Amino acid sequence: MAPYEALYGRKCRSPVHWYDVGERTELGPDIVRQTAEVINRVRDRMRTAQSRQKSYADSHRRELVFEVGDHVFLKVALMKGVMRFGKKGKLSPRYIGPFEILERVGTLAYRVALPPHLSAVHNVFHVSTLRKYMSNPSHVLSYEPLRLAPDLSYEEKPVRIL
Repeated sequence: MAPYEALYGRKCRSPVHWYDVGERTELGPDIVRQTAEVINRVRDRMRTAQSRQKSYADSHRRELVFEVGDHVFLKVALMKGVMRFGKKGKLSPRYIGPFEILERVGTLAYRVALPPHLSAVHNVFHVSTLRKYMSNPSHVLSYEPLRLAPDLSYEEKPVRIL
């Protein structure tokens, strides 16, 4: 007894059993027609499955469009054990920048103006690796020279209480 018979209680249908004794087999144009029908059925089912997967994937995506001259942050790929941008591991920044967008390349890519120390990096990035920069005046630090006392100490005064 075969394992299939033990599991399902009947014989396995193999290509040998598809043709009964005395049954006429199809030849020539009939085989071509049947094959074409099967191919069309498979194509239709593939299109249905692809459209279903696309609708699920598109529900998690958001449309991002940047203009030339906008400023964006660039996502840094996280790789374990690689030291980038001065810090290692969890303390490394997730985004660097801001950088200016120079031009749109295709529908989903942008050319970004990178500083000279990043000249080894290709300057065209997919829209998913970019994040819009929102300028906030409270994040800009003003530079004021320190007034040092004769003993080279200084006094800090709070700017504001949060």
